[in-house]
Amino acid sequence: MNSNPGGVHLLRPMLALCLWGTLVLSLKIFASGAPLDARQIMEDVYGQDTSHNLSMRASFEVFDQEGHGKKKAFTYRRIGSPGDSKTLVVFTSPEDIRGVALLSINQRGVTDRQYMYVPATQRVRSVVPQERSARFIGTDFTFEDIAERVLDDFTYRLLGDAETIEGHKTYKVEATPVDRARSQYKFLYYWVAQDAPVILHAEMYDAQGRKVRVLHASGLKRESGIWGARHMEMSSVQDGTRTVLTIEEVKFNTNLDEKLFTPQGLEGAHGSGSGE
Repeated sequence: MNSNPGGVHLLRPMLALCLWGTLVLSLKIFASGAPLDARQIMEDVYGQDTSHNLSMRASFEVFDQEGHGKKKAFTYRRIGSPGDSKTLVVFTSPEDIRGVALLSINQRGVTDRQYMYVPATQRVRSVVPQERSARFIGTDFTFEDIAERVLDDFTYRLLGDAETIEGHKTYKVEATPVDRARSQYKFLYYWVAQDAPVILHAEMYDAQGRKVRVLHASGLKRESGIWGARHMEMSSVQDGTRTVLTIEEVKFNTNLDEKLFTPQGLEGAHGSGSGE
């Protein structure tokens, strides 16, 4: 079991992209001399997380147009493997959102299912498709961003290999949804470090081809052979707002109760917000 390994992507690949993305990003030097295509690059990004499950403590700090920030702490837990996993986000503060929980169930070939529990209503409801592009609990991450992405749900094209971000030369990869009905985005750009399979920067474009969100990772650190980002910032281009995701602690392969990862178990999830 590892703790504080330097951060994880919370949106696979954003938070894997990230919430992630949520993810263990271990060092893996790309094949020497052999040219990589875009699919191979993204397979390396997605393939870093070999854990059976993970738990982490993290926070969002949401900044409005005037730069005023509000912190929202949460736990994030995942069981299963990429493309066939369940993730659970439970907010622990501030008091007005304490206990709010989001369960995402991801399976290859189908749209992820999401369920939300709000203590004030004491009920679990499904997140409908129209909500996937909505902000998640007032952050700059949408419901779709919080759910883990599946490698096969996108096609990939290599656009360049010369840009440097955070001191790393990068590959620029275009990702396009296979089924456009299952994503709010027309396409995404990823900048992946060439010396480690980590997404350092991403841009998301809506159905009209307008850039709507930008994700940037910083504070890369290697501990116990694992690379990760301590901080990720998501900006909303039109709104002029941004959300900073900070990962405080992460643990792998702990004992997680699988009953929590069901719609029926959501009501009890707020009582175990430590992530253990």
